[in-house]
Amino acid sequence: MYINPYNLQKDEAKILEFVRLHPFGLLVTAQENVPVATHLPFLLVERDGKAFLRTHLSRANKQWKHLGGQTDVLVIFGGPHAYISPRWYDHVNVPTMNYVAIHAYGKPRLVEDPAEVYQLLKSQIEQYEAKPDEYNITTLPEQFLEAEMRGLVAVELEVDRWQGNFKLSQNRDEKNYRNIVAQLGDTGNDTGIVEAMKRVYEEGGYKK
Repeated sequence: MYINPYNLQKDEAKILEFVRLHPFGLLVTAQENVPVATHLPFLLVERDGKAFLRTHLSRANKQWKHLGGQTDVLVIFGGPHAYISPRWYDHVNVPTMNYVAIHAYGKPRLVEDPAEVYQLLKSQIEQYEAKPDEYNITTLPEQFLEAEMRGLVAVELEVDRWQGNFKLSQNRDEKNYRNIVAQLGDTGNDTGIVEAMKRVYEEGGYKK
């Protein structure tokens, strides 16, 4: 994706932190030159200094048949976003959006070993379930669980490349940057973007 140099996030630790906080992503592939996408929950795993994205999709979703080869796929993670009004600048300008977006690229592997699929599903449930003591995969009837597992396909993507676009008004000077943050708070147009902008401000990431 296009990223303005002001907004390019090179710190992989911050990218991984964002993905952990916003793990619901969009898996994108191309089938016969036609883009295909599926919205999926992902689990970020780190092993041997590498990052992996794990998920599962319905076997009825034919996209899985294009995930076992040597072709790269794309996973998109979106987060907070907000409209930025030109009224908030001390100069003439146009409207824009502030947002954070992450793109992950890599080759997928179909997870076929039942024990590994079981562990993948167990980890995903533990990631999302608010009360794992009341519901977890170990409480499911064996035959029911086996039938459910037959109806899905588990996938692991080894991430070869990340792109981080933290578009948070870093191309503005301190006066305008601080005013954008204040206006977002006053208008109620904050969807989490203010907190992200405050972190940039604390790090001195705006235009000097």
